[in-house]
Formats: sequence, C-alpha cells, structure tokens
Amino acid sequence: MPAGVLVGAGKTAPHARTLAEAAPDQPPVKPEEKVLAANQRFYTAMDSLDLEGMEAVWLHADWVKCVHPGWELLEGWEEVRESWKRIFANTQRMQVIVSDVQVQVDGSMAWVVDVEQVTSTFETGFSTAWVQATNLFVEHKGEWLMVHHHASPLPRSEDETVQ
Repeated sequence: MPAGVLVGAGKTAPHARTLAEAAPDQPPVKPEEKVLAANQRFYTAMDSLDLEGMEAVWLHADWVKCVHPGWELLEGWEEVRESWKRIFANTQRMQVIVSDVQVQVDGSMAWVVDVEQVTSTFETGFSTAWVQATNLFVEHKGEWLMVHHHASPLPRSEDETVQ
C-alpha cells in the first residue's frame, strides 16, 4: 500500500474479486497481497464506522487481543467487539490514513506494521492522532483474519502530517 493512502477510498465492488479470481490467465495472489487486503478491510471498517465490517475482519476466538491507544489490553472476541462498538457509537466520523506499511508472512501467521493518522469527529469537536500499529493475522479456513491489533500513540505535533 503506498504511503499516505486514504484507506476508505476506492472500495472494490464485491463481484470484482470473483471475476479476477475466475480468470485463469491471472497469476496467483501472493500471501502478502492477501494479508494486505485483510489489513485494508480492517481500516475500511474503521474508516466507515462499520461494526459488521469489523466483525468480518476478526477471528472470533477467546484468545484474540486488542490494545487501543491509551487503553488496557482487551482479551477475547466479545471484549474486542464491544470496544469497537463503543468507539463507533461515540464517533460521528473517522478518517484513517495509513503509511509506512510493512508486511511479513510466515506460514499461517502474518503481521503488518504501519502508521495510522486517525482523525475522529465527535459531538464536541475533532481530534487527530498518529499511531504506530501492529496487526497480527492468522490464516483460518483459507482466509486471513485479525487476531491482535496493538496501537500506540506516536509523539507528533498537530501541524505534522504523514507523508
């Protein structure tokens, strides 16, 4: 994913993937590309305040984990889901710009490290935060699903933007 890409932009039509996969002359999709696509779906769900989209990205297991900036460790799918539900309910709009994306795949485990610039609009105003994130995925029944999201605030001034 190129630096400074707005992740909510350019959503793929549901049938486009099916048509591309059905074309026999297309090269096979690399695992890294599949992981990056799963990572993109995560940020699209965030950007859209889409709880169903967020549910589709995560493995629903008792052992998944999530750390939002400034929060305690959340453990188990139900606790993680509830956190996204609360965040989305208390946010009017969210814009996520992702940069410095690095992906690594090792068998059925993969991780993506990136920088998030998250601008959130609330009833009382808005805020922008720069976050270093690590997203862990496992391949489960042929699909890459998130099992851990860890986001830590980065020290940046308000006038600084992600390039």
